[in-house]
Amino acid sequence: MIMGLINAEEFERHRSHLFAIAYRMLGSASEAEDVVQDAWLRSTVAETTDVRSPRAYLMTVVTRLALDRLKSARATRETYVGPWLPEPLLTDGGPRPEESVALAESLTLAFMVLLDALSPEERAVFVLREVLEYSYAEIGSVLSTTESNCRQLFHRAKERLRSGQSRSARSQQEKRELAQRFVDALRAGDGAALTQVLADDVGFWGDGGGRVPAGRRPTFGRSAVVNLLLGIRRSAAAQGYRLENLSLDIVEVNYEPAMLVRIDGRVDSVYVCSIEDDVITGIRVVRNPDKLVYLARQLNTQPFGPATRVH
Repeated sequence: MIMGLINAEEFERHRSHLFAIAYRMLGSASEAEDVVQDAWLRSTVAETTDVRSPRAYLMTVVTRLALDRLKSARATRETYVGPWLPEPLLTDGGPRPEESVALAESLTLAFMVLLDALSPEERAVFVLREVLEYSYAEIGSVLSTTESNCRQLFHRAKERLRSGQSRSARSQQEKRELAQRFVDALRAGDGAALTQVLADDVGFWGDGGGRVPAGRRPTFGRSAVVNLLLGIRRSAAAQGYRLENLSLDIVEVNYEPAMLVRIDGRVDSVYVCSIEDDVITGIRVVRNPDKLVYLARQLNTQPFGPATRVH
């Protein structure tokens, strides 16, 4: 029995690594937690005597569980109302699952949206090889396939992702300062100041999941996005939200600066800013209450909107 090989203390040493795999595979922190917990439960009842590495065993279980969930989720995402965005993860303060620049960049919402375009198998190979640096032999063992097939899957994934990858030379502090300028301009309703911090071809995506109001289609272009943002501000004022009830704070979400919107202390939405050079190139807004549960727990508060399941 493996029960004596993987005890609770040893499992906890691997938890953050397992969560990193599951979250990148699924784009959902809540589901990633479920998968990691399921892996722990399975490890306590598994009947096997050939376990050379508890870490490798757990990684295999988590990857396979995540693959199963991802395959079943694809049909649901095809009928998702409006743009689909990953579930945001607060990375500002406290224990950080990763510290390297490469690992952090692979966790941004923009990059995880790209990952969602891959097949489940391509995504698994890419995450394990490119992000976590597993060998093809190790990946083949996890996926019950050959090294050659893993190489082909990885090559296809790289080709599909190549055009969408981008990197910024700005420090986290510089990005945060630019995001603060964005927040200040939005709070003041200053269209000219918003124009200065947005790229010409800036994109805006809103994920309400059909649960709360959000744009059904992306918006592109500086003028269109400025008008949209000012319209959102006017709408909030028209609904009676006053500054004393509304807080706009800068936090770090998925290693990018983000504007956290709280109404009466409860999370309403999070605006995640992708930054290149000196401008914001993308704004991804998560409003779906289901996707704010985990982040709200991290903030030790409650999500705004209808009651949702808490794991």
